[in-house]
Amino acid sequence: MNSKIFVGAATGVLAAVLAVIVFSGNSLISDIGDGGFSPFQEQEVLPLEIEFHNLSVLEINERQATLDIDFIVSNPNFKSVMLQRLKYSVFHDDTRIVAGEVGSSPTGFVDTSNYYLILNERPSEIGEKFVIKNTGDAELWEKLEISLAEGKNALNWRITVDAFSNLSSLTSGQENISSFEFSK
Repeated sequence: MNSKIFVGAATGVLAAVLAVIVFSGNSLISDIGDGGFSPFQEQEVLPLEIEFHNLSVLEINERQATLDIDFIVSNPNFKSVMLQRLKYSVFHDDTRIVAGEVGSSPTGFVDTSNYYLILNERPSEIGEKFVIKNTGDAELWEKLEISLAEGKNALNWRITVDAFSNLSSLTSGQENISSFEFSK
């Protein structure tokens, strides 16, 4: 038998399968939306919901203090969302004591990102430990020592957060930035 017949038949079957996928209106190609392929339509992504969970003093000495900050991140979207990074600042009596970042965004072609995949079924707890140096502010250091000794936060704190997120697909959606502020 001629091998051209088998190659032609395989090509025909492949073309038929591809046509069914493209013209079926199925949402195999689109990440969100009502289905179909819509390359020029910008997808609407609902912002992530972020709640403050905890700010606690873990360890303190005369030179530095180690604190832990945690947030609860919820996803109201139908699809999962990549939380690329959380930029936060912690203030005590309107004086910034720390500025930090959880996660990272890629900055180059070879660079990799450190992101969190936030599913729509359940919230995720995200946070980190950070160290602040003793700068001679006796009131702040006293409040930190009280917080550690009593197990509850004695700081007069305010926290600002910027969340940078995107759909779980790199080909659809745009980067979304949401800002939050929490205070005691």
